[in-house]
Amino acid sequence: MIVQHAVSGEVLMLGYMNPEALDKTLESGKVTFFSRTKQRLWTKGETSGNFLNVVSIAPDCDNDTLLVLANPIGPTCHKGTSSCFGDTAHQWLFLYQLEQLLAERNLPIRKPPTPPNCMPAAPNALRRKWVKKAWKPRWQQRYMTALS
Repeated sequence: MIVQHAVSGEVLMLGYMNPEALDKTLESGKVTFFSRTKQRLWTKGETSGNFLNVVSIAPDCDNDTLLVLANPIGPTCHKGTSSCFGDTAHQWLFLYQLEQLLAERNLPIRKPPTPPNCMPAAPNALRRKWVKKAWKPRWQQRYMTALS
């Protein structure tokens, strides 16, 4: 099962759920997994207090995976981060949310341009420096201008 933040859309964690874990999740409203190593059910947050409150559960097209939308109480990962995939896992989520906002406001959505390959011959380090310092800020500035 995949657990996703119900508000931000951030993927929080991945876990295994058997029929008993699904039943307990539906009864309690808190995400419950089946630990294959400990061979027992465990509710996320049972020791830490960092529960995942279920908002909705939906199967995938093959009915072999569940997508659980949940509101976390505290950090999801045992390492203290909001996601088990690290803090940078959702760094591109901002662009998706921005695209949705622009669509709602009926503003044109421009796809990000690619840096030109016709740059004069330069060492890779110089090209990377140019892309990092010149190209990305222009791309970000275009989107920030569209918001205002």
